[in-house]
Amino acid sequence: MKRINYILLLSLMVCLTACEKYTEITPKGAFVVETANDFYQLVSFPNRGYPINNFQYLVDDQWMKESNVIGITPNINTINFTFDETVDRVALLTASSFYNQAYAYINRWNTVISLVDNSKGDEKTKQLAKAEAKLLRAYDHFLLVNHYAKAFDPQTAATDGGICIMDKYDLEAKPKKSTVAEVYSFIQKDIDEALPYLEVKPADIYHPSIAFGYAFKAKVHLFKREIAQAKEAAEKSLSYNNQIFDLVQYAAQGGPTAVPIIAPNNPEVLSYMYMTGYNEMNFAYQYIISPELRTLFGNSDARFNLFFNSTNASFLDVGSNTAYYAVNFNRFFYATVGMKTTEVYLMLAECYARDNKFAEAVDILNKLRAKRILAGGTVNLTVPTTRKETMELVINERRKELLLGFNRFFDLKRLNTEPEYEKTITRVFPIVNKTVPQKTYTLKPNSRLYIIPFPLNVLRMNPSLTLNTDEKIPF
Repeated sequence: MKRINYILLLSLMVCLTACEKYTEITPKGAFVVETANDFYQLVSFPNRGYPINNFQYLVDDQWMKESNVIGITPNINTINFTFDETVDRVALLTASSFYNQAYAYINRWNTVISLVDNSKGDEKTKQLAKAEAKLLRAYDHFLLVNHYAKAFDPQTAATDGGICIMDKYDLEAKPKKSTVAEVYSFIQKDIDEALPYLEVKPADIYHPSIAFGYAFKAKVHLFKREIAQAKEAAEKSLSYNNQIFDLVQYAAQGGPTAVPIIAPNNPEVLSYMYMTGYNEMNFAYQYIISPELRTLFGNSDARFNLFFNSTNASFLDVGSNTAYYAVNFNRFFYATVGMKTTEVYLMLAECYARDNKFAEAVDILNKLRAKRILAGGTVNLTVPTTRKETMELVINERRKELLLGFNRFFDLKRLNTEPEYEKTITRVFPIVNKTVPQKTYTLKPNSRLYIIPFPLNVLRMNPSLTLNTDEKIPF
């Protein structure tokens, strides 16, 4: 086959013309990709980063230090934190690291998918490389559509604007925006085509496993409210990996200070990827949780007691009842934007709740809580009598278990499409500073803020790409 030069450090690629053409492939610092095994190795890509800064504060779980808001020239963080719909977000979002990186990764997966069949090597390796690349391509499209479009709503998905689907390695491709329904169909097709070839124990932690494949399949079905299919896929994932890392026992051993748990040693993690990079938790003081979430944790939750600091005046407003993640990456790997077995358990619990099987849902929650709640706390929850109350238990457990990454933002978006579970977020701010008036800020379930505008540089390059909100393009 024709030799292909491919950069070893693809993390440096920027897909500035995504949705118009693919990023160029540069030979500098490259190696030759010509065998099936070369393509298979290309799928393993450590240090994939998915920044959350475009929407980080559009949730009820995160908070900002008051000095980073009061008197500061408005920026995307302060706009999101104060739920301000009057500011021109489009003009502010001139570029997006998340957008660039997600499409750069898709370009990598498409290289494998489009070219591996003509490589030298055995068919099994080719099938495996293509399957893994398809699964990761689906995952990146899932993150993009839930970032830049409405949540999937069965009533409107066929007409709701989505994102550009990148389905082939083609430097001259100029795809147009697809609908939300079309993007989800593409995602599900990739997942279903990948699953038969995935391995139980891949070559390394950056190759996707079959447990992750079924976990992701369950998540897509859940987001589409296809509950029976989500339940089946979640159970299938747990049949391959059902481990829950015991934080209660870990606390008794001394926690991160005494026993470091680096990424490969956390058995519940299903996919290894990061918000910014493998060492992101060195800067975890930037991730402050809200008073509401701090109260929800209570005083006997190992997830809070092991990992959060609520007293450091350098990084917190003392008296605000906030806290920040305080454990370095090399002391404990906390999965943020990937998936882990506990999310699969929580998806299964939600499926039971939606099917009015309240006892089964609570049994799963209690199984998780037994490895999360310390002595003195209440482990076993009482079974409610209504679906809404049971769903509230599931949602609260998701908030405490699936921290800091995409999950709460995505959950608010999808649950806000259902009147029974929608939430109006109210934020009273400031709490400590008495020199400025205290105000109540409100984020309504149907706020356009939940749909992030495409970055301005991409809109300029591709006139066929239109916003999914009623905001105006400034050109």
